[in-house]
Amino acid sequence: MNEYRSPLLDQPKAVAASGPDAGIAWHYGDPLREQRAAAETVALYDRSHREVLVVPGPDRLEWLHAICSQHVSRLADGDSTEALVLSLTGHVEQHWQLTELAGQVWIDVEPGAADEALAYLLKMRFLKRVEPAIVTSDYAVLGLAGPQAAAVLEAIAVPHDPKAAVALPAGGFVRPAADGFELMIPRDSLPDWSARLIEAGAAPAGSWAAAALRVERHQPRLGLDTDHRTLAHEAGWIGTAVHLDKGCYRGQETVARVQNMGKAPRRLVLLHLSGDSELLPVPGSAVEKDGKAVGFVGTAVQHWELGPIALAIVKRGIGPADQLTVSGHTAALDPSDEVAEKPAGFAGTRFLESPTHASS
Repeated sequence: MNEYRSPLLDQPKAVAASGPDAGIAWHYGDPLREQRAAAETVALYDRSHREVLVVPGPDRLEWLHAICSQHVSRLADGDSTEALVLSLTGHVEQHWQLTELAGQVWIDVEPGAADEALAYLLKMRFLKRVEPAIVTSDYAVLGLAGPQAAAVLEAIAVPHDPKAAVALPAGGFVRPAADGFELMIPRDSLPDWSARLIEAGAAPAGSWAAAALRVERHQPRLGLDTDHRTLAHEAGWIGTAVHLDKGCYRGQETVARVQNMGKAPRRLVLLHLSGDSELLPVPGSAVEKDGKAVGFVGTAVQHWELGPIALAIVKRGIGPADQLTVSGHTAALDPSDEVAEKPAGFAGTRFLESPTHASS
């Protein structure tokens, strides 16, 4: 999807995003109001720059179960979950959103990540009866966030279920998400779907609003809030994207070792920035204590209530009492990120009671 441009950029006052969100809107003229809509009413997120794959074939679930970090062998029709692909040493290489529906698994990934995902799937296929393929040119993702998301779907007569994905009559599906719903729709009908959702009451919200609420919830994004050394435990993906009670997969030894020790070397935290500088830190900026680097910043954003905030991965011993600096800002950890000898799935991680959960 080189030089992708979403039709939602034709909305009034749309300002284009850059970097990994190039091709969609950064905001539509009032990013703080857009955040408030996503938190209090309902907002429409443009996620059409994400890339989409499908995996049909009778062996798909058992096969995917063997090659990713999540328990997917018993996914029922309509189940959604997250999964990781790890290196041999347990570092995170890929992050997938999966949905099993109508005899195939749908996988959507970060912009630009589909080729890598497909290459991995084809390499691991062997003699399995599966046919993975990229279908980004045919399907696109939209998000509905906020407490009134279900009401918007009802207003345009779209079938939905708060616990499972539901097929759409025109193709694609609606699945539950942490903040509302996500829609997988035919790409050529993206303008029509967007117009219908906006007419039903959804406020267009850009990538700025989506990032602000994601950071507030401690939800990392692969490639922005992680580096080549990131472990699943460090990013809080145990339970949401890594199942601890499943068979062998690449990188499992590292997951088990960190889980048994209960001490990941680093951890994901929420930083409150002082605003001493007019510029927010760029991803990869060093987090320093006493002039020495103790971590790095990922997503930094202006939040409608909290002010400038950022996700960062820092050394495990860093706590709220430590005086930190980042790119001209003084910074402090959110009080919820208190240092403690916790299990390696730290605050904010939801451990699974079953192999599946709603996509987030």
